[in-house]
Amino acid sequence: MSDAPGYTPPRVWTWDKESGGRFSSINRPVAGPTHDAELPVGKHPMQLYSLATPNGVKATVMLEELLALGHEGAEYDAWLINIGDGSQFSSGFVEINPNSKIPALQDRSTDPATRVFESGAILVYLAEKFGALLPTEPSARAECLSWLFWQMSSAAYLGGGFGHFYAYAPEKWEYPINRYAMEVKRQLDVLERNLATRQYLCGDDYTIADIATVAWYGALVAGKLYDAAEFLDVASYTNVLRWNDEIQERPAMQRGQRVNRVWGDESKQVPERHDASDIS
Repeated sequence: MSDAPGYTPPRVWTWDKESGGRFSSINRPVAGPTHDAELPVGKHPMQLYSLATPNGVKATVMLEELLALGHEGAEYDAWLINIGDGSQFSSGFVEINPNSKIPALQDRSTDPATRVFESGAILVYLAEKFGALLPTEPSARAECLSWLFWQMSSAAYLGGGFGHFYAYAPEKWEYPINRYAMEVKRQLDVLERNLATRQYLCGDDYTIADIATVAWYGALVAGKLYDAAEFLDVASYTNVLRWNDEIQERPAMQRGQRVNRVWGDESKQVPERHDASDIS
């Protein structure tokens, strides 16, 4: 069965503001700020500007894990960036992340302050700064970074590909949904085979690779992404489910997933975090 009618691309593409689906009001083909607004700054060394999306929770979970390990320098203020209203295009946010995507981190313990953007880069930066959750032995470190970069490259297929065409596109088209569903299931099988002989992605130790990957694929198999659990038959990936369930029991994981969250169960929403007592 084919999608009809077919689409013939124009010789030169032009932007149609009405064709962007759910996010058409904020998507655009150019970068840079749309308005002037300074970012707030709190009292802690780490200033995080984010939202509790799969990419956003990587940073908050990492910071909570570091605090649980006793790293006081990882204390942080988490400020809400509402990507639905275009807050990521403010001049202050673009100064920290020219790509206008959450999360973005500013480490004010350095002089000058250090900006870090892209969720994977934030994980590596914090792991190296505090010497935690990233192996130092060369082979183990390479394994960890390999899985981290695997997740960073794979998420585009899951989120921008499958998620967009299955859940957000203004029209449902068979070809892109099938194409990206096939790739997501292949990625799940990669994880399933790896986790058949390992407790965590890289072996016996929990690392930033797990933090990054569980935010996307753990949420997917738990039925929390795109309402697609049955469609993708996630129940068949028993090793991935076991891995996700075990990680979800971690207190730092539970705390981190609540920060910058403004939807769902109100008792699990912590729009901003400025002190440990904010997550009661």
